Amino acid sequence: MARIAGVNLPDKKRVEFALRYIYGIGPHRSGLICREAGIPDVKRVYELTEGEVLRIREIIDRDYQVEGDLRRVVTMNVKRLMDLGCYRGFRHRKGLPVHGQRTHTNARTRKGKARAIPGKKKVTK
Repeated sequence: MARIAGVNLPDKKRVEFALRYIYGIGPHRSGLICREAGIPDVKRVYELTEGEVLRIREIIDRDYQVEGDLRRVVTMNVKRLMDLGCYRGFRHRKGLPVHGQRTHTNARTRKGKARAIPGKKKVTK
């Protein structure tokens, strides 16, 4: 099992897909990393040699911010918005959607489970 950036990559998956398990690496970046390291598309993680794993590790360390560092940067950016008191920071603080989505009927992921309002009558027909 290859361990890159503190993440155990699944053995049976192709390298390009296994790299996506690392926070901060998506489809595009994983393809770029594989091409730069010279790893063919069909190679699986358990087929990697120590040298190839080392090359991938070096490329990621040199060129990309991943896992803990990236999470820290993202949380600091959100905290900065909240401290500024700007609209986006206010939405983060209240736990509402930040990017202009409607909240009248949707946004259950951000708002949480719907709560009944006491004393509100249901409309009957």
